[in-house]
Parts: sequence; C-alpha cells; structure tokens
Amino acid sequence: MSEEAVILVGQKPTPNYVLAAVMQFSQGSRRVIFKARGRSISKAVDAAEIVKRFLQNQVDIADVKIGSERLGEPGKERSVSTIEITLERKS
Repeated sequence: MSEEAVILVGQKPTPNYVLAAVMQFSQGSRRVIFKARGRSISKAVDAAEIVKRFLQNQVDIADVKIGSERLGEPGKERSVSTIEITLERKS
C-alpha cells in the first residue's frame, strides 16, 4: 500500500469519510490527508477528529493547511476556502 492516501471530502455523510480513513490506516498507509473546500470544511474537521478519537494512541494530526482558490468563469470568479488535514500514524 502507498505511504500516503488522500480523501476528498464532499457531500457524503461524515461516517463514510471516517471509514475510508480507518481502512487506509488498516491497509498500511502511514499518512491520510483529508482535503475539503467550502461547506465541506466542517465535515473534514469532524471526520479527522473522529478518526483521531477512534484510533486513540495510534494517530495524530500532523499538519493543517488552509487557503483559498478562485473558482468560476472569468468575470464571475469567487474565492472558496480550502483545508488539508494530515493525520499521521505514530511510530
């Protein structure tokens, strides 16, 4: 299995993302990154906290990156917030 897995958080229920992350860790991934933007940011934060609580002494939040992207057609562009939450298996 790869060293790192990326989970794109969208409109599915939060438990789906939690299950995906737990499965990635159980299959040997060392790092799982939740990526979200806009309204999905709170869902990504919830999923990361649930995974951290579920895998108590095995996983830590290693990094959090925030930013923004420009979306839309020229003249109708808007700025959308983004987040990347990196969970890492403890050594």
